[in-house]
Amino acid sequence: MEITFKDKVVQITGAGSGFGRTAALEFAGAGAKLVLSDVNSAGLDETMSMLNLGDDRAIAVGCDVSNPDDVAQMVKSGIDHFSALDIAINNAGVASELTRIEHISQKDFDLIMAVNVKGVFLCMQQELNQMMAQGSGIIVNVASVAGLIGAPFLAAYAASKHAVVGLTKSAALEYARKNIRINAICPASCHTPMVDAVLQGDKGAKREQDIAGSIPMGRMGTPQEIVSGMMWLCSDQNSFTTGQALAFDGGLSTA
Repeated sequence: MEITFKDKVVQITGAGSGFGRTAALEFAGAGAKLVLSDVNSAGLDETMSMLNLGDDRAIAVGCDVSNPDDVAQMVKSGIDHFSALDIAINNAGVASELTRIEHISQKDFDLIMAVNVKGVFLCMQQELNQMMAQGSGIIVNVASVAGLIGAPFLAAYAASKHAVVGLTKSAALEYARKNIRINAICPASCHTPMVDAVLQGDKGAKREQDIAGSIPMGRMGTPQEIVSGMMWLCSDQNSFTTGQALAFDGGLSTA
């Protein structure tokens, strides 16, 4: 089944690496026009260089998703440039070091909530305003399998991703009759820069073995596998799915 997004305007946050970069490359290959953002300007520039598209197909906008002014400017820039917002991938997020709850600092907790939860909330507000005005739209929020089950030693991260699932389900019900579909994807651990950073150090190899061993399929996922699911959720062939938090996790949330 061929999935095409020819001339669809797709906005992707966190496009400077990981799922966001892979999504940018795949959506571009399927014909989409892209509005890409990241707080990491070097990573965003690298993604744009990899795409090698003219500004008729892709623009880059620096954005800290926890900052409401940045978010508003990002969405406005895309609309000013392409006159529409068909699909929004709210992917930007941060992780945390493995630690027990009593050792999580308030600073780290606040950062995780600001980016992972408030960031999705702020993006959805701006995106929904535009989608309501144009009469249609699709939103995919990148949560985590940690938003569906408990995640020992990642309590703050898990709490943030549970919140993303709650935002997704609530918004989907609010806008289901407005021709706007809103879903979340919930990946298990994949080899992205964010996950690989957690696996650094002397215990990295052991941690990776433990993660892979906890997944029924016996391995970590790949960004490509997750983005393939993301694109399916956004496709015209999938027009009757909304309010779902779909696990792409090798069976982890089922075990």
